[in-house]
Amino acid sequence: MEDKKKKSNSFFKKLTYHYRILIINDDTYEEKISFRLNRLNVFVFTGLFAFFLIGLTTFLIAFTPIRTYIPGYSGETGLRKKAIHLQLKTDSLEKKLLVNTYYLNQLKKVLNNEITMEEFNQSYQSKNFNPDTLKLVPGKMDSMLRKEVAERERFKINHQKNTLSYDFSAPVKGIIVNKFDAKRKHYAVDIALSKGTPVKSIAKGRVIFADWSPDTGNTIIIKHPDNVISIYKHNQKLLRKTGDLVNQGEVIALSGNTGKKTTGPHLHFELWIKDTPVDPTDFINFKS
Repeated sequence: MEDKKKKSNSFFKKLTYHYRILIINDDTYEEKISFRLNRLNVFVFTGLFAFFLIGLTTFLIAFTPIRTYIPGYSGETGLRKKAIHLQLKTDSLEKKLLVNTYYLNQLKKVLNNEITMEEFNQSYQSKNFNPDTLKLVPGKMDSMLRKEVAERERFKINHQKNTLSYDFSAPVKGIIVNKFDAKRKHYAVDIALSKGTPVKSIAKGRVIFADWSPDTGNTIIIKHPDNVISIYKHNQKLLRKTGDLVNQGEVIALSGNTGKKTTGPHLHFELWIKDTPVDPTDFINFKS
């Protein structure tokens, strides 16, 4: 028992032994700084410092954004909801961009006479239109069927008087040098004009396309009431831009000779009624 007491007293004395730490000048041996401490003080100070670091770390993690940098941290519910919302919004914008790009590409094909307006409407305005399938390429059988149906249906031209709720005015007055001929796939009339002749809108409507095309040059397309579309190609200059509202008889362009598919200054004018190309001379008088 006495040995145990001696060992216990010896251990306690070691903890309370005082030590002095000196910092002296190596050249002059002058004392600069001195510390007087014992082992117990060192243990207490180290423990308090450790608790302080633990408390500070806990506070930073619990009440500051630093916690978001911890690997595996799942974040708050609000942040997760916001991230999901942003992801859905990004997907929606991506799909909308694909749809707009597809729309512009199809519209350029219409302007270049690669597809008809009926095919354009079937592909873009269909209720089953799915942006996720835009990158799919039709198979051989599907392409043949599309071609057969297009050849059978798109040339059913209705030669009759204007049954719309309004009348058209002539976009220009001049001599028709190339008539409407569905068999030759020429769905327009070409009117010979001098460069710079004012081109007017045949009725009130909204400009849905106004841009330059390699084949047709400066082209403008206007959508009118009752599903009527008028197209004006090979212009020297466009005076209206996409989205503009125009009135009947308003000057929208100046005639010219732009684009590859032209042999001289003229206006290539197309008229579509209910997604079908019609002979403009059945509705409009182009004679001077």
